[in-house]
Amino acid sequence: MKRVRCPKCDNFITFDESKYETGQSLVFECPNCHKQFGIRMGVSKLRNTQKEEHPDEHAHDEAFGSIVVIENVFHYKQVLPLHMGDNTIGRYMKGSKTTTPIETNDPSIDMLHCIINVSRDKRGRLRYVLRDGPSYTGTFVDNEILGDRERRVIEDGSLFTIGATSIILRSGEAEKE
Repeated sequence: MKRVRCPKCDNFITFDESKYETGQSLVFECPNCHKQFGIRMGVSKLRNTQKEEHPDEHAHDEAFGSIVVIENVFHYKQVLPLHMGDNTIGRYMKGSKTTTPIETNDPSIDMLHCIINVSRDKRGRLRYVLRDGPSYTGTFVDNEILGDRERRVIEDGSLFTIGATSIILRSGEAEKE
């Protein structure tokens, strides 16, 4: 099942996307405000715009892991790749300097909310260090807020929260298995 949001009243309308083909245009009428609007099945225009703005310089690099943004009322599930060095995570906005942008309507996520630094330890294993941006609403790991200058080492499967959005880290070593 897929959800679309009415552009007038923000009411969600749910429909079965498996009944339609990619590229097909659909027209909906909101049961709440009776606004009619259309969508096209397939790839998000916003995702295409992101790819044009941030060409993937790291396409030939080895896998350094990813973050999995868990679906909620503000957005759908997203899997975003990480690269070596600082990965700035925040709400997508055209022209922002965020290297790992989240497509969301969540107003509690800053444009630069938190940073995951990917490096290698002395044994050559990937190491992930999370810190707050600083952000207005904070970054939480295991329901504990990170301090202003606090850095927290996170591992594969670690859950952290920014705004109303929960994210799971998938390490590069785990993706290879």
